[in-house]
Amino acid sequence: MLKVAIIGAGPLGRWLAFAAARAGYPVLLEDVMPANLHHAQEYIRRQSALAASEPFDLGGKPGESGLGVDKIPTYEACSSGSSGVIFASTIEEAVRNADLAIDCVPDELESKLEIFWLLDRMAPPHTVLITPTTRLSITDLAGCTYRPEKCIAVVIEARDLIPGEPGIEHPAAELLLRTGPRTSQETVSLVKSFWERLGFTPRFETDPLNP
Repeated sequence: MLKVAIIGAGPLGRWLAFAAARAGYPVLLEDVMPANLHHAQEYIRRQSALAASEPFDLGGKPGESGLGVDKIPTYEACSSGSSGVIFASTIEEAVRNADLAIDCVPDELESKLEIFWLLDRMAPPHTVLITPTTRLSITDLAGCTYRPEKCIAVVIEARDLIPGEPGIEHPAAELLLRTGPRTSQETVSLVKSFWERLGFTPRFETDPLNP
């Protein structure tokens, strides 16, 4: 099973951590702010308690690979390496063995360039980098790494995915993934299977900011 690192424990990051863990993926959720990790822990506990009595609709079957409330460890247990969603306080710790690294930092060029540089430096060479963005070119971001063939963007905003936000009754079913000119087919296939397991229908387009 792919190991997933999520960088940033804000609303999108903690929702993705919960969704990926329910789908059966080992997840490490990182944030430099301990308070954000505690908020994420409580969010995951609440969502797991609600999900325990509901069908698993994030790409699996009831009881198949769901993350029940009894399997959500405490913050201290997570920090010491228990199973489930593991909380990390450094990017290096989060991505050390990751197959997928998803950054959930602010959708601003400076922030994204910095996180891509760090992920490229700290993650293993095989790790695929996924960035949620609505405004930035994946070609430009991938160009600051030594792995442009392993970079891909998902064109989303938090409110498009997270149920409970104003006007959102259910997560969006369709997801747009944007590739650069050097994104490999292997990357496309791997990322496609990840989102499908979470219950989404991915579609792809090439970066429109690219000739």
